[in-house]
Amino acid sequence: MRDTNDQVRGFHKERVRMNDDGRADILSKAKANRKRLRKGLERDDKPAPFGSQTQGSYAMRTMIQDGDGDFDIDDGCYFEKGDLIGARGGDMSALDARNMVCQALQDDLFKDKPEVRKNCVRVYYSAGYHVDVPVYRRIRTTDPWTGTVTLTYELASATWKASDALSVTKWFKQRNKDLCGDASANGDRGQFVRVVRLVKAFARSRSHWRGKIASGFALSRLVSDHFVEREGRDDEALRDVLRAIRDRLGWNSAVDHPTLNERIVEAGDSKTAFLRKKLIDKLAHLDVLDDPDCTHEEGMKAWDDFFYSDYFSMQPDPEDEKDLDRKTSGPAVIKSGGHGYA
Repeated sequence: MRDTNDQVRGFHKERVRMNDDGRADILSKAKANRKRLRKGLERDDKPAPFGSQTQGSYAMRTMIQDGDGDFDIDDGCYFEKGDLIGARGGDMSALDARNMVCQALQDDLFKDKPEVRKNCVRVYYSAGYHVDVPVYRRIRTTDPWTGTVTLTYELASATWKASDALSVTKWFKQRNKDLCGDASANGDRGQFVRVVRLVKAFARSRSHWRGKIASGFALSRLVSDHFVEREGRDDEALRDVLRAIRDRLGWNSAVDHPTLNERIVEAGDSKTAFLRKKLIDKLAHLDVLDDPDCTHEEGMKAWDDFFYSDYFSMQPDPEDEKDLDRKTSGPAVIKSGGHGYA
Protein backbone atom coordinates (compact mmCIF):
# COMPACT_ATOMS: atom_id res chain seq x y z
CA MET A 1 0.00 0.00 0.00
CA ARG A 2 1.34 3.43 -0.93
CA ASP A 3 2.50 5.27 2.19
CA THR A 4 0.04 8.10 2.80
CA ASN A 5 0.44 8.19 6.56
CA ASP A 6 1.64 11.78 6.74
CA GLN A 7 -1.34 13.03 4.78
CA VAL A 8 -3.85 11.00 6.80
CA ARG A 9 -2.27 12.25 10.05
CA GLY A 10 -2.46 15.81 8.72
CA PHE A 11 -6.12 15.37 7.79
CA HIS A 12 -6.85 14.07 11.27
CA LYS A 13 -5.10 17.04 12.88
CA GLU A 14 -6.60 19.77 10.71
CA ARG A 15 -10.04 18.48 9.75
CA VAL A 16 -11.05 15.81 12.28
CA ARG A 17 -9.76 16.19 15.83
CA MET A 18 -11.54 18.76 18.00
CA ASN A 19 -8.89 21.20 19.20
CA ASP A 20 -8.41 22.21 22.82
CA ASP A 21 -10.14 25.58 22.39
CA GLY A 22 -13.21 23.91 20.95
CA ARG A 23 -13.32 21.37 23.76
CA ALA A 24 -12.96 24.12 26.35
CA ASP A 25 -15.80 26.12 24.79
CA ILE A 26 -18.14 23.15 24.78
CA LEU A 27 -17.23 22.19 28.35
CA SER A 28 -17.96 25.74 29.49
CA LYS A 29 -21.51 25.30 28.19
CA ALA A 30 -21.89 22.12 30.18
CA LYS A 31 -20.61 23.76 33.37
CA ALA A 32 -22.96 26.70 32.93
CA ASN A 33 -25.81 24.21 32.56
CA ARG A 34 -24.85 22.51 35.81
CA LYS A 35 -25.19 25.80 37.69
CA ARG A 36 -28.47 26.54 35.92
CA LEU A 37 -29.79 23.10 36.79
CA ARG A 38 -28.97 23.37 40.49
CA LYS A 39 -30.48 26.84 40.76
CA GLY A 40 -33.59 25.71 38.90
CA LEU A 41 -34.08 22.64 41.07
CA GLU A 42 -33.66 24.75 44.21
CA ARG A 43 -36.15 27.29 42.84
CA ASP A 44 -38.67 24.52 42.13
CA ASP A 45 -38.10 22.90 45.53
CA LYS A 46 -36.80 19.71 43.91
CA PRO A 47 -33.98 17.39 45.02
CA ALA A 48 -30.43 18.30 44.07
CA PRO A 49 -28.20 15.91 42.12
CA PHE A 50 -25.21 14.54 44.01
CA GLY A 51 -23.03 15.11 40.95
CA SER A 52 -22.62 15.66 37.23
CA GLN A 53 -20.20 14.01 34.83
CA THR A 54 -19.26 14.45 31.18
CA GLN A 55 -19.52 11.26 29.21
CA GLY A 56 -19.67 9.90 25.68
CA SER A 57 -17.37 11.21 22.95
CA TYR A 58 -16.23 14.20 25.00
CA ALA A 59 -15.05 12.05 27.91
CA MET A 60 -13.50 9.46 25.59
CA ARG A 61 -11.84 12.27 23.59
CA THR A 62 -13.28 11.03 20.31
CA MET A 63 -15.28 14.20 19.59
CA ILE A 64 -14.67 15.42 16.06
CA GLN A 65 -15.13 18.63 14.12
CA ASP A 66 -18.44 19.21 12.38
CA GLY A 67 -18.78 21.42 9.32
CA ASP A 68 -22.35 22.30 10.26
CA GLY A 69 -21.33 23.34 13.78
CA ASP A 70 -23.57 20.65 15.28
CA PHE A 71 -21.38 19.87 18.29
CA ASP A 72 -22.73 18.20 21.36
CA ILE A 73 -21.61 17.08 24.77
CA ASP A 74 -23.26 14.57 27.09
CA ASP A 75 -23.24 15.78 30.68
CA GLY A 76 -25.12 13.39 32.91
CA CYS A 77 -26.74 14.47 36.18
CA TYR A 78 -26.94 11.91 38.99
CA PHE A 79 -29.54 11.63 41.75
CA GLU A 80 -29.96 9.22 44.61
CA LYS A 81 -32.95 6.97 43.96
CA GLY A 82 -34.35 7.73 47.40
CA ASP A 83 -34.48 11.45 46.57
CA LEU A 84 -36.61 10.99 43.46
CA ILE A 85 -40.05 10.65 45.00
CA GLY A 86 -43.14 10.90 42.82
CA ALA A 87 -46.35 12.82 43.51
CA ARG A 88 -47.98 9.84 45.23
CA GLY A 89 -44.99 8.96 47.39
CA GLY A 90 -43.58 6.22 45.18
CA ASP A 91 -40.56 6.27 42.90
CA MET A 92 -40.50 9.10 40.41
CA SER A 93 -41.07 7.83 36.88
CA ALA A 94 -38.35 8.18 34.27
CA LEU A 95 -40.44 10.69 32.32
CA ASP A 96 -41.19 12.76 35.43
CA ALA A 97 -37.45 12.87 36.23
CA ARG A 98 -36.65 14.19 32.76
CA ASN A 99 -39.49 16.69 32.96
CA MET A 100 -38.19 17.88 36.35
CA VAL A 101 -34.70 18.48 34.93
CA CYS A 102 -36.07 20.13 31.79
CA GLN A 103 -38.15 22.56 33.83
CA ALA A 104 -35.17 23.43 36.01
CA LEU A 105 -33.06 24.23 32.93
CA GLN A 106 -35.53 26.72 31.42
CA ASP A 107 -34.02 30.16 30.93
CA ASP A 108 -35.31 33.25 29.12
CA LEU A 109 -31.85 33.61 27.54
CA PHE A 110 -32.48 30.58 25.32
CA LYS A 111 -33.89 31.21 21.86
CA ASP A 112 -34.84 27.54 21.60
CA LYS A 113 -36.08 26.15 24.89
CA PRO A 114 -34.63 22.98 26.42
CA GLU A 115 -36.74 19.98 25.53
CA VAL A 116 -37.33 16.49 26.82
CA ARG A 117 -35.91 13.77 24.56
CA LYS A 118 -36.15 10.00 24.88
CA ASN A 119 -32.86 9.56 26.75
CA CYS A 120 -32.01 13.06 27.95
CA VAL A 121 -32.92 16.71 28.18
CA ARG A 122 -31.43 18.71 25.30
CA VAL A 123 -30.27 22.31 25.65
CA TYR A 124 -29.72 24.23 22.41
CA TYR A 125 -27.31 27.06 21.67
CA SER A 126 -27.50 29.48 18.76
CA ALA A 127 -23.94 28.68 17.65
CA GLY A 128 -25.03 25.13 16.80
CA TYR A 129 -23.96 23.49 20.04
CA HIS A 130 -26.26 21.43 22.13
CA VAL A 131 -25.77 19.90 25.54
CA ASP A 132 -27.53 16.63 26.29
CA VAL A 133 -28.30 16.05 29.96
CA PRO A 134 -29.09 12.38 30.65
CA VAL A 135 -30.74 11.82 34.02
CA TYR A 136 -29.54 8.96 36.22
CA ARG A 137 -30.52 7.53 39.57
CA ARG A 138 -28.08 5.66 41.80
CA ILE A 139 -29.30 2.58 43.64
CA ARG A 140 -27.56 1.34 46.78
CA THR A 141 -27.95 -2.32 47.63
CA THR A 142 -26.57 -3.68 50.90
CA ASP A 143 -25.75 -7.35 51.32
CA PRO A 144 -27.47 -8.37 54.59
CA TRP A 145 -24.74 -10.90 55.40
CA THR A 146 -21.56 -8.97 54.62
CA GLY A 147 -22.78 -5.39 54.75
CA THR A 148 -21.19 -4.78 51.35
CA VAL A 149 -22.80 -1.90 49.47
CA THR A 150 -23.23 -2.26 45.71
CA LEU A 151 -23.92 0.80 43.56
CA THR A 152 -25.83 0.49 40.30
CA TYR A 153 -27.15 3.16 37.95
CA GLU A 154 -30.28 3.55 35.87
CA LEU A 155 -31.00 5.99 33.06
CA ALA A 156 -34.29 7.84 32.73
CA SER A 157 -35.24 6.60 29.26
CA ALA A 158 -38.70 5.38 28.21
CA THR A 159 -38.49 3.64 31.58
CA TRP A 160 -35.69 3.39 34.12
CA LYS A 161 -33.09 1.09 32.56
CA ALA A 162 -29.67 -0.16 33.65
CA SER A 163 -26.93 2.12 32.34
CA ASP A 164 -23.47 3.14 33.45
CA ALA A 165 -21.89 5.68 31.13
CA LEU A 166 -18.89 6.11 33.42
CA SER A 167 -18.00 2.44 33.04
CA VAL A 168 -18.07 2.89 29.25
CA THR A 169 -15.53 5.71 29.50
CA LYS A 170 -13.30 3.53 31.69
CA TRP A 171 -13.64 0.66 29.21
CA PHE A 172 -12.66 2.87 26.27
CA LYS A 173 -9.62 4.37 27.98
CA GLN A 174 -8.44 0.91 29.00
CA ARG A 175 -8.87 -0.34 25.44
CA ASN A 176 -6.70 2.53 24.23
CA LYS A 177 -3.95 1.52 26.64
CA ASP A 178 -4.26 -2.16 25.83
CA LEU A 179 -4.23 -1.66 22.07
CA CYS A 180 -1.61 1.07 21.81
CA GLY A 181 0.64 0.60 24.81
CA ASP A 182 2.68 3.58 25.96
CA ALA A 183 1.60 5.71 22.99
CA SER A 184 -1.77 6.26 24.69
CA ALA A 185 -0.39 7.30 28.07
CA ASN A 186 -1.35 10.92 27.57
CA GLY A 187 -5.05 10.42 26.98
CA ASP A 188 -5.77 10.76 23.28
CA ARG A 189 -2.44 10.19 21.54
CA GLY A 190 -2.87 6.53 20.71
CA GLN A 191 -3.47 5.33 17.18
CA PHE A 192 -6.64 3.60 18.35
CA VAL A 193 -8.26 6.91 19.34
CA ARG A 194 -7.16 8.56 16.10
CA VAL A 195 -8.64 5.74 14.05
CA VAL A 196 -11.94 5.93 15.95
CA ARG A 197 -12.11 9.64 15.13
CA LEU A 198 -11.31 9.01 11.47
CA VAL A 199 -14.01 6.32 11.25
CA LYS A 200 -16.51 8.74 12.78
CA ALA A 201 -15.37 11.40 10.31
CA PHE A 202 -16.10 8.99 7.45
CA ALA A 203 -19.55 8.23 8.87
CA ARG A 204 -20.33 11.97 8.97
CA SER A 205 -18.66 12.85 5.69
CA ARG A 206 -21.89 13.15 3.71
CA SER A 207 -24.74 15.21 5.16
CA HIS A 208 -27.37 12.94 3.61
CA TRP A 209 -26.01 10.01 5.67
CA ARG A 210 -27.11 11.62 8.93
CA GLY A 211 -29.63 9.55 10.80
CA LYS A 212 -29.04 6.58 8.51
CA ILE A 213 -25.63 5.33 9.63
CA ALA A 214 -24.40 3.64 12.80
CA SER A 215 -23.94 5.78 15.93
CA GLY A 216 -20.58 6.95 17.24
CA PHE A 217 -20.88 4.50 20.15
CA ALA A 218 -21.49 1.56 17.81
CA LEU A 219 -18.58 2.67 15.61
CA SER A 220 -16.26 2.90 18.63
CA ARG A 221 -17.16 -0.64 19.69
CA LEU A 222 -16.68 -1.98 16.16
CA VAL A 223 -13.25 -0.35 15.88
CA SER A 224 -12.34 -1.75 19.29
CA ASP A 225 -13.29 -5.25 18.15
CA HIS A 226 -11.19 -5.17 14.98
CA PHE A 227 -8.37 -2.68 15.49
CA VAL A 228 -4.75 -3.81 15.00
CA GLU A 229 -2.03 -1.24 15.58
CA ARG A 230 0.18 -0.40 12.59
CA GLU A 231 3.15 1.47 13.97
CA GLY A 232 3.72 4.67 12.00
CA ARG A 233 0.90 3.88 9.56
CA ASP A 234 -2.46 5.34 10.50
CA ASP A 235 -3.50 4.98 6.86
CA GLU A 236 -3.01 1.21 6.97
CA ALA A 237 -4.64 0.86 10.40
CA LEU A 238 -7.70 2.80 9.25
CA ARG A 239 -8.12 0.89 6.02
CA ASP A 240 -7.57 -2.50 7.68
CA VAL A 241 -10.09 -1.89 10.45
CA LEU A 242 -12.74 -0.66 8.01
CA ARG A 243 -12.24 -3.71 5.82
CA ALA A 244 -12.60 -5.93 8.89
CA ILE A 245 -15.78 -4.11 9.97
CA ARG A 246 -17.21 -4.41 6.46
CA ASP A 247 -16.57 -8.16 6.40
CA ARG A 248 -17.77 -8.75 9.96
CA LEU A 249 -21.07 -6.94 9.38
CA GLY A 250 -21.70 -9.30 6.49
CA TRP A 251 -22.09 -12.24 8.86
CA ASN A 252 -22.77 -10.60 12.23
CA SER A 253 -24.49 -7.22 12.29
CA ALA A 254 -25.19 -7.17 16.04
CA VAL A 255 -23.00 -4.95 18.22
CA ASP A 256 -22.65 -5.83 21.92
CA HIS A 257 -22.47 -3.25 24.68
CA PRO A 258 -18.96 -3.26 26.18
CA THR A 259 -19.97 -3.19 29.86
CA LEU A 260 -23.60 -4.30 30.10
CA ASN A 261 -25.25 -7.57 29.16
CA GLU A 262 -27.14 -6.04 26.26
CA ARG A 263 -26.61 -4.87 22.72
CA ILE A 264 -25.98 -1.43 21.31
CA VAL A 265 -27.37 -2.65 17.98
CA GLU A 266 -29.49 -5.71 17.31
CA ALA A 267 -28.88 -8.00 14.35
CA GLY A 268 -30.53 -6.76 11.18
CA ASP A 269 -30.37 -3.10 12.19
CA SER A 270 -30.76 -0.77 9.21
CA LYS A 271 -28.00 1.61 10.34
CA THR A 272 -25.27 -1.01 10.45
CA ALA A 273 -26.54 -2.33 7.11
CA PHE A 274 -26.21 1.19 5.72
CA LEU A 275 -22.67 1.44 7.15
CA ARG A 276 -21.64 -1.81 5.47
CA LYS A 277 -23.12 -0.73 2.16
CA LYS A 278 -21.17 2.54 2.23
CA LEU A 279 -17.95 0.78 3.24
CA ILE A 280 -18.29 -1.59 0.29
CA ASP A 281 -18.84 1.38 -1.99
CA LYS A 282 -16.27 3.86 -0.67
CA LEU A 283 -13.39 1.54 0.24
CA ALA A 284 -13.15 0.71 -3.45
CA HIS A 285 -11.72 4.21 -3.98
CA LEU A 286 -8.65 3.16 -2.00
CA ASP A 287 -7.82 0.14 -4.17
CA VAL A 288 -5.52 2.28 -6.28
CA LEU A 289 -3.18 2.60 -3.28
CA ASP A 290 -2.16 -1.04 -3.82
CA ASP A 291 -0.90 -0.35 -7.33
CA PRO A 292 2.94 -0.19 -7.28
CA ASP A 293 2.68 2.59 -9.88
CA CYS A 294 0.15 4.63 -7.90
CA THR A 295 1.07 8.30 -8.14
CA HIS A 296 0.80 10.89 -5.41
CA GLU A 297 -2.07 12.57 -7.26
CA GLU A 298 -3.95 9.30 -7.61
CA GLY A 299 -3.47 8.47 -3.92
CA MET A 300 -4.63 11.87 -2.77
CA LYS A 301 -7.70 11.77 -5.02
CA ALA A 302 -8.56 8.35 -3.58
CA TRP A 303 -8.58 9.67 -0.01
CA ASP A 304 -10.55 12.77 -1.03
CA ASP A 305 -13.13 10.55 -2.70
CA PHE A 306 -13.26 8.34 0.37
CA PHE A 307 -13.74 11.20 2.86
CA TYR A 308 -15.61 13.46 0.41
CA SER A 309 -13.06 16.20 1.07
CA ASP A 310 -10.71 18.57 -0.72
CA TYR A 311 -7.88 18.28 1.81
CA PHE A 312 -5.70 15.60 0.29
CA SER A 313 -5.48 16.98 -3.24
CA MET A 314 -3.98 20.15 -1.79
CA GLN A 315 -1.07 18.26 -0.21
CA PRO A 316 2.28 18.53 -2.02
CA ASP A 317 4.01 15.46 -3.38
CA PRO A 318 6.79 14.50 -0.90
CA GLU A 319 9.00 13.51 -3.86
CA ASP A 320 8.70 17.02 -5.27
CA GLU A 321 9.72 18.37 -1.88
CA LYS A 322 12.79 16.10 -1.89
CA ASP A 323 13.73 17.23 -5.39
CA LEU A 324 13.46 20.85 -4.28
CA ASP A 325 15.67 20.15 -1.28
CA ARG A 326 18.28 18.56 -3.50
CA LYS A 327 18.25 21.47 -5.94
CA THR A 328 18.61 24.06 -3.20
CA SER A 329 21.35 22.24 -1.28
CA GLY A 330 25.06 22.75 -1.79
CA PRO A 331 27.10 25.94 -2.20
CA ALA A 332 25.36 29.22 -2.77
CA VAL A 333 25.22 30.46 -6.34
CA ILE A 334 25.16 34.17 -7.03
CA LYS A 335 22.70 35.08 -9.75
CA SER A 336 22.49 38.32 -11.63
CA GLY A 337 20.68 40.89 -9.55
CA GLY A 338 22.60 39.97 -6.44
CA HIS A 339 20.21 37.36 -5.05
CA GLY A 340 21.78 34.30 -3.44
CA TYR A 341 20.24 30.83 -3.66
CA ALA A 342 21.41 28.08 -1.35
